Amino acid sequence: MSQHPTLAAVLIVKNEADNLAECLATLDWVDEIVIMDSGSTDQTRAIAEAAGARFFVNASWPGFGRQRQLAQEKVQSDWILWVDADERVTPELRASIEAVITKPAENTVYAITRLSWVFGRFIRHCGWYPDRVLRLYPRRLTGYNDALVHEKVELPTGSRIARLDGDLLHYTYRDLQHYLVKSAGYAAAWAEQRQQKGKKGSLLQGLLHGAGCFLKMYLLKAGFLDGRQGLLLCLLSAHSTFVKYADLWIRTETSGPRE
Repeated sequence: MSQHPTLAAVLIVKNEADNLAECLATLDWVDEIVIMDSGSTDQTRAIAEAAGARFFVNASWPGFGRQRQLAQEKVQSDWILWVDADERVTPELRASIEAVITKPAENTVYAITRLSWVFGRFIRHCGWYPDRVLRLYPRRLTGYNDALVHEKVELPTGSRIARLDGDLLHYTYRDLQHYLVKSAGYAAAWAEQRQQKGKKGSLLQGLLHGAGCFLKMYLLKAGFLDGRQGLLLCLLSAHSTFVKYADLWIRTETSGPRE
C-alpha cells in the first residue's frame, strides 16, 4: 500500500440521472470515482463524466454481486468505498473515513450506519436504523460475492469488522410506484436465486412470513414510533415479503396452459 493511501468511490448504476449529481457532490474529496453502468438511457453518463468519474458499461446484467465485482476490477486506488446513487456521504462520515484510511487497522472491513428517508421522514425504527452496511475496505483484502440480489462483502478468514462514525443518508424511494417497482425487482431476483438452488415456495409461507415481518417491524422494532410513514413501511414490507414467496411458488409449483 502506498505511503498516502488512495480512495475510490465505486457505484453501480442504471438511469440515475435524478440522483447522481447530488450523490457525487458528496464525493468530490475522493481520489477516484468508478461507475459501472448497466445500460442507462438517460443523462447518467454525462453527469458522471462531468464530475470526473471513470465510466464503464456492462449492459448484460449478471446480478448485483457480479456487477460489483466487475466494477471493483476497474479500481486503481488502495481503498474502496461503495456508495449507491441514492445515498449521500455526510461530513462526519467523510472525516471518519479519512481518519481510518490514514491509519487503518489490519485486516479490517468497515461498517457504515445508513439512515433512510422514506415517504417524507427519516426512519429511525422499524429495524431500519441503525442499518449497518459493509462498504469500506482495502481493495486487495476482499470484494462482493456472486449473489444475484442481497449481495454481501465476503469476510476473509481472520478479518474483523469495525464501525465508522457518521451516517450515510439514503434517499431510498421517490414515491409509492418507485417502491413497488423496486420491490418487485428484488422479489423476482430472490425467487430466481432460490429456484436455482432447488427451493420451493408456498402461499402459506408467504402469508406467515409476511405477517411475521409486519409484527417484528411494527411492534418489536417499534415502527409505530415512526408515525404514519412507519406504519406504511411495515405494511409494504409485509407485502413485499409475501410477494417473494408467491413469485417462488408460481415459478416452481404452477404450470403453463395445456396445449
